[in-house]
Amino acid sequence: METFIQQLFNGLTVGSIYSLVALGLTLVYGILHIPNFAHGALYMLGAYITLTMMTSFGVHYVIGIIVAIFVVGLLSVLMERLVFYPLRDAPPIQDKVAAIGILLFLEALAQLIWGPHYLQMSTPFNQIIEIGSLTITLQRIIIVITAVAVMIILWLFLKKTYMGASILAMAQNRDGAALVGINTNKVAMVTFFIAGGLAAIGASLTSPINLVFPGMGHLVILKAFVIIILGGMGSIPGAILGGYILGFTEAIGATYISNDYKDIIAFVLLIIILTFKPQGIFTRGETR
Repeated sequence: METFIQQLFNGLTVGSIYSLVALGLTLVYGILHIPNFAHGALYMLGAYITLTMMTSFGVHYVIGIIVAIFVVGLLSVLMERLVFYPLRDAPPIQDKVAAIGILLFLEALAQLIWGPHYLQMSTPFNQIIEIGSLTITLQRIIIVITAVAVMIILWLFLKKTYMGASILAMAQNRDGAALVGINTNKVAMVTFFIAGGLAAIGASLTSPINLVFPGMGHLVILKAFVIIILGGMGSIPGAILGGYILGFTEAIGATYISNDYKDIIAFVLLIIILTFKPQGIFTRGETR
């Protein structure tokens, strides 16, 4: 029983990261219908920027995360303006090719700047806390609390602000949003900034318990795509629920089946759920 509870918390931790990354991905897909494969590279850059701020400039871990959010957010906006916006009227395949090209470019750039080595990020929240038979680190608690707080803030932003309402309107109908006076270019830039910031937060939170390296975004972004397909393409509730479903499934599967097959579980889960719910857990209309 103790092992089961321990793995539930581990699943909560991993699921929180998956949900943050998938949220950024589904926001971009919702308004532009672009499967942004480069999102994994933004995730990777978020970790490197936080690490660099700590090691080269001596700033606190939290300050490093804040800097990473703004830097990666701005890079994400540049990506939208310089690459995706000029391709807005091009055939859909060109968006996908461009996104893969950005991914490869940013990974090569990271390897040039920081090298191919695996790096460890330190954290001031490395204390171990014991609650009965449950042993957890403070960093994992910080991950869960921060992720939930960010999701609540994002929900309030989307529901209570004009820009948030504009994002939801554009996700429902881009042409209709433009006709009623919504600045679709501005909405797209804000959405890409939020997506980049979410990727940076996720990477910066999880890096102290994992490693930082140029290819760290590969598996995460594959799982994020699995999550948004499970939850329904463009569905915000689906991205959150899908992230936690995958996190819990992986944690339990790694313990009671085999850790060697942990990463395969995501794709097995995808097949099972889509067999019964071909459109995902939520339909796109449920993003409102």
